[in-house]
Amino acid sequence: MRSPGRLRQLAPLDYPLLLGALGLLAFGWVMVTSASLSIAESCCHNPFYYSLRHALALGLSLALGGLAYRVPLGWWERHGTWLFLVSTLVLILVLIPGLGRTVNGATRWIPLGPLNLQPSEFVKLFAIVYVAGYLVRHADKVVNRLSGFIRPLILVGIAAALILMQPDFGTTAVMLATVMGMLFLGGASLLPFIVLLGIVGLGFILLVIFSPYRLERVSSFLNPWEDPFNSGYQLSQALIAFGRGEWVGVGLGNGIQKQYFLPEAHTDFLASVIGEELGLVGMLVLIAAFVFITWRALGIGARAESMQRPFDAYLAQGIGLWIGLQSFINIGVNIGILPTKGLTLPFMSYGSNSLMVGCMAIGLLLRIDADLRRLELDGYRKTKTPWASV
Repeated sequence: MRSPGRLRQLAPLDYPLLLGALGLLAFGWVMVTSASLSIAESCCHNPFYYSLRHALALGLSLALGGLAYRVPLGWWERHGTWLFLVSTLVLILVLIPGLGRTVNGATRWIPLGPLNLQPSEFVKLFAIVYVAGYLVRHADKVVNRLSGFIRPLILVGIAAALILMQPDFGTTAVMLATVMGMLFLGGASLLPFIVLLGIVGLGFILLVIFSPYRLERVSSFLNPWEDPFNSGYQLSQALIAFGRGEWVGVGLGNGIQKQYFLPEAHTDFLASVIGEELGLVGMLVLIAAFVFITWRALGIGARAESMQRPFDAYLAQGIGLWIGLQSFINIGVNIGILPTKGLTLPFMSYGSNSLMVGCMAIGLLLRIDADLRRLELDGYRKTKTPWASV
């Protein structure tokens, strides 16, 4: 049985969640530095070029995370639809010639001085906020009417189509899967959910069949060693990195694959560098960290639901689904169980937008948890009997 003093001590923050997220951010900085030394020396004549930029992005991201924590949850609930609509409109700006920046055939960024804004990263988070609010406002329709299930998917589908035009298949899949998972948790009927899942799956299959570069990715995924120096090059080099790592790795900074062999070593394929330099042990620790953060987020959602705070519950569950799904896909791509996609490893990969959105998501989780703890403390004071706490 917890004393009031103990409750007062724990009230401000979920420290295990905070430490887990900060640990991943710090670990990511170290690994980005290790993975980018060679390419930074080659392109920028400064081996710490990407490390310094990553550090600046971390500072900005932590500030945004703190801001997200400070904003009351009621504000997010009231403005969730507008945040999603505005971010969707910004997706259109990316596709306007002269405004969007193209890198490796993908147009996903808007140059803003020293930073490049990637709207699709923010759309993922704001879609979660929007759907959480929608589930609260239209709970009965979502459960009992097909229109209540379809309506939020229309807006999300428009955003998904705009992201596919960039093109960004991975982000689209993560956003749609997260939203559909939230609708399922919100009580949507299983039958339309299965039908829609089949339609979306069929759509993705058609996109792969009729898009040569996506079909090439799937073919190279099925057999990367058939053409290891062309279509299967990235995956084969990633698998070589994991093979070299064995149990405990070759040592931090001693990896070879990141030196011009493994493309995107400091972004999408950072997990391969971790596998080579820290081995199976390092990868298991990394996976455990993501499992812990996902479990913590879902636990916060369960607490919010038990305390009858539905928006908080759906928001926490959506963030947990998103973090768990994206980390699973990124690691799955690196180890060859999923086709190659342009998805970052949350909290770790080089890229300011991914870091900013990840820190904002953790800030929201911490705010939900803090509000729940204050309610628990108030309940203790009124009833003299503490509520159970995760």
